[in-house]
Amino acid sequence: MRLLALAASVSVLSFAAACGANGQDPATAGAAGAPLETRAANAPDQQPAFPGQTRAPAVRTETALAHAVVASGLEHPWGLALLPDGRWLVTEKPGRLRIITAEGVVGEPIAGLPRVDARGQGGLLDVAVAPSFAADRLVYWSYAEPRDGGNATSVARGRLSADGGRIENAQVIFRALPTYDGDKHFGSSLAFDGAGHLFITLGERSDAAMRTQSQDLGSHMGKTIRINADGSVPQDNPFVGREGALPEIWSLGHRNVQGIAIAGDQVWTVEHGARGGDEINLDQAGLNYGWPEVTYGVEYRGTPIGEGVTAREGIEQPVYYWDPVIAPGGMAVYDGAMFPAWQGNLLVAALKDKHIARLVLEGNRVVGEERLLTDLGERVRDVAVGADGAVWAITDEANGKLVRLAAR
Repeated sequence: MRLLALAASVSVLSFAAACGANGQDPATAGAAGAPLETRAANAPDQQPAFPGQTRAPAVRTETALAHAVVASGLEHPWGLALLPDGRWLVTEKPGRLRIITAEGVVGEPIAGLPRVDARGQGGLLDVAVAPSFAADRLVYWSYAEPRDGGNATSVARGRLSADGGRIENAQVIFRALPTYDGDKHFGSSLAFDGAGHLFITLGERSDAAMRTQSQDLGSHMGKTIRINADGSVPQDNPFVGREGALPEIWSLGHRNVQGIAIAGDQVWTVEHGARGGDEINLDQAGLNYGWPEVTYGVEYRGTPIGEGVTAREGIEQPVYYWDPVIAPGGMAVYDGAMFPAWQGNLLVAALKDKHIARLVLEGNRVVGEERLLTDLGERVRDVAVGADGAVWAITDEANGKLVRLAAR
C-alpha cells in the first residue's frame, strides 16, 4: 500500500448572493448572455439546428470552490467508480485496477483481471460497481481485448474479494464484433439504469474502412449497447427480432462515445467529434445519431465529413455540441447535497481543454456552461459525484491524479 500526501490546491470562484437558484449570474445568463466559447469554430459555415445547441451562455457558480489532489502517481487512469464504503475503484490504462481511499491511500493492483491490449487508445477502460454489490460484490469493467486477428472492446465482471485484493470468477459477458486490428476508438463507458440493465458505449474504430459500420445494425461498432447484468439480451431492446440486426444494440450512428450517465429514465452520452462536433446526446432506444453521414465539424485535414450534412430527416440531432472540441471523456449527472444549484446539471470531463464542463439544463436543452477545475491544468478523463456531493475526477497523465472538488 502507498500513502500519498494530500496536496491541497485552491480554486476559488466567488460570486454574488444575487445568483439565481440554478447558479447563474443574472447579468450573463439567458438568451442575451455572452457565450462561454469565444474561439473560432472549425466549421464556421455550419449552423446549429436550434438556438442554444452550441456556445451556451457563460454561467458561474456562486459558491467558492477548492480542489485537493488526493492521490497521484497513477499511470493514465481511465475509469472511476465509487464503492459503497466511500473508497474509489480506479482503472489505469496499462491494465491495472486499484482501490483508493478518500484519504489518498492507493492500493496495490487488484489481481485476477484478464490481459488487455494497451496500444494507442486501448487498454483497461471503464469500471462500474453493480447495483447489487452489497449482496454479491460484483464489479464490471470494459477493456480492449486482444484477439486473434486484432482486438475489440469487451466487458467482463467478477467478484471483488472481501479484502479487495483480487477479482474472483472473472467472466467476459460481452464482446463487441467484429474484431479489428486497430488502436483507436474503443469507447467505452459503462452505466447501470434503475432496472439493472447495463449500458455500454462503443466507438467505430476510427479508420475510414470501419466508419460506415456505425450505420450497420450487423456490427457493434459505433453503437450504444444495452444488456442484462449477466450479459443476456433484454427482450424489449429495440432491434430484437429484426433480421440482420444484433439484438444488444440500443442506438446507432455514434463516433467514439467515452461518457455515459443515467438519471431516471434518461440516458445521456457524450462523444468525440473530429475537428468540431463533440456531441451531447439524449440516447434513446432505436434512434440513429448520424455518424458518419450526418455530423457537425470537419475532418482533421479540414475537409467536409462525407457530404458535410448536419441534419437529415430520420437522424437525431445532438442536444449540444462543441466546435472547437473539448475532447470529452467521462460524464455524470449531478445529484448531491453540496451544490443544490447544480442539481440535474451535466458534468463532462474535458481532455484537450483540461477542465470539467458544467452544463445547465432546462428541460432537455443546455442554457448555460461553466468550466471547472481549470487551474489544475491537466487532462480530465472521468468525473463522478461522491456521497457528500463533492465532485471527484481523475486526470489522464503519466502522473495521473485523483482530485476532489468541493465547496471551500
